[in-house]
Amino acid sequence: MLLFGLLFFVFVFLIWGRWRYDLVAFVALLIALLTGIVPKEQAFSGFGHPATVIIALVLIVSRGLSNSGVIELLARYVIDSGRRLAAHVSIMSGLAAALSAIMNNVAALALLMPLDLQAARKSGRSPALSLMPLSFASILGGMITLIGTPPNIVVAEFRGDALGASYRMFDFAPVGIACAAVGVAYVALIGWRLLPTERRSASAAQDLFDLADYIAEVRVPDGSDIIGQRVRDLDELADKVDVDIVGLIRRGRRLPGLARIAEIKAGDVLVIEASPDSLEDAIGTLKVDYVGKGEGLLKGEDLTLNEVVVQESSRLAGRSAMSVKLLYRYRVALVGVSRQGKRFRENVRKLVLNPGDVLLLLGPDERLADVTGLLGLLPLADRGQRVIQRNKAWLAVSLFVAAIAAASFSLVYLPVALGCVVAAYVFFRIVPIREVYDSIEWPVIVLLGSMIPIGSALQSTGGTALIAGSIVDVSAGFSPAVVLLLLVVVTMTLSDVMNNTATAVIAAPIAIEIASRLDVNPDAFLMGVAVAASCAFLTPIGHKNNTLIMGPGGYRFGDYWRMGLPLEILIVAVAVPTILFVWPL
Repeated sequence: MLLFGLLFFVFVFLIWGRWRYDLVAFVALLIALLTGIVPKEQAFSGFGHPATVIIALVLIVSRGLSNSGVIELLARYVIDSGRRLAAHVSIMSGLAAALSAIMNNVAALALLMPLDLQAARKSGRSPALSLMPLSFASILGGMITLIGTPPNIVVAEFRGDALGASYRMFDFAPVGIACAAVGVAYVALIGWRLLPTERRSASAAQDLFDLADYIAEVRVPDGSDIIGQRVRDLDELADKVDVDIVGLIRRGRRLPGLARIAEIKAGDVLVIEASPDSLEDAIGTLKVDYVGKGEGLLKGEDLTLNEVVVQESSRLAGRSAMSVKLLYRYRVALVGVSRQGKRFRENVRKLVLNPGDVLLLLGPDERLADVTGLLGLLPLADRGQRVIQRNKAWLAVSLFVAAIAAASFSLVYLPVALGCVVAAYVFFRIVPIREVYDSIEWPVIVLLGSMIPIGSALQSTGGTALIAGSIVDVSAGFSPAVVLLLLVVVTMTLSDVMNNTATAVIAAPIAIEIASRLDVNPDAFLMGVAVAASCAFLTPIGHKNNTLIMGPGGYRFGDYWRMGLPLEILIVAVAVPTILFVWPL
């Protein structure tokens, strides 16, 4: 009962999303230790678990493949902005699925998203038409191999603990390829057509990144022509440069309402809604300046604006620009924030930033590149700073392929093989030593390290037996295939509202227990969990890739299920028969 209460706490807080998932999981682990649910000898066993180590190593290898330039060269070779939309989505989705099979699917999306946005800009269409198919395809491709997605790694290691042998690299391929092939065909041919009309028909100028919905702040310097005027007197000038003045900040506090009758003074900060181009026009027309530039911390020459997305693993997620001292510590100013078209009352620099927010940063070009990588932000323009070792592309690929081949033929234990690749990447400076730890998504590592002991406790306390018994009882009188179908649907539903890695940790032991009770092949049920835990297509919170595209694509929360619900039904229809064929009961 204590354990189920603790899991309920985890579910509620993960779905609520107010606290980051790694903090929720770690607090849950501490509670489990204090209540005796998890023995102290197993307190931090999850952090040394092979699944945790493999995920960390895969993330570093993904950085190496990115740094080597091989992915960039491949993407540039196949991407052409002149293609028709259906052809573009088909090629991009296929490429995303293929890359996700050999590297982490979040990394694959991060590599391809700027290129897709570039293609959207050049062809004059909305990025919303291709970003969601790209995200879904990268998730689908991750199901093909052991290292493609964390749920596969978790399921494989649970099999090793329970049955004495883990899954090998390509054991997931038959089911994964079937699901990915059907899924990619769906998103490329049908899925993007199911988006709301306003997403599909909006022009790129209106829809790209939701740029018209940037909330930005500009400072009124001494000597400005607008000093002494009221905010409402600026309406005509604002209309000329296509911006909307939505507030005024004085001495760090925002005045009530839209401050329409407030008289403007030197040092005031105007809150405006604008695109980057309109913002630059407003700077000249209204005789104002960027916040930060007027404080002497940014030199006036060679300043550029850069658009970036806050990733879930970013150092800015859950914090404000002021709390991290972005301007004073990094010499980069946060000029504006776009949050899916929503207005907010907080000052831009005091606003707590969420994953998926699009930021407008101001600073010297080379410093923006450094800060973007240092803070774990994703640039929305392919500026070329990310790929730095093009002459080592074949070396990076050869080392990776050799390690995968050695692990596939059981010559070397997979974590050891990946560890050798990481060591070689560092030795040859494909991944500089300073980037090794930055490459790892530490929130995922903490989540997994905290949840694995709780998952083990679920088995040792009889919790998995109770849950498995309930599922079997509900499906009493039906064949084991129906029980498998029910497990897949339940797991897929959980994955839509909570982290997919946590879902796999909880569902994998339940799958083994159900198979034991039915006296059938446990591999079928474990494969069902692996597929279902990866398929989070109904919400932007079920998978990091869905969160990542929300801001740049201008999507709303309710857009995902339109394309995602038919896809989940399709995956269930394909996955269950394929599993039963490849892994007969």
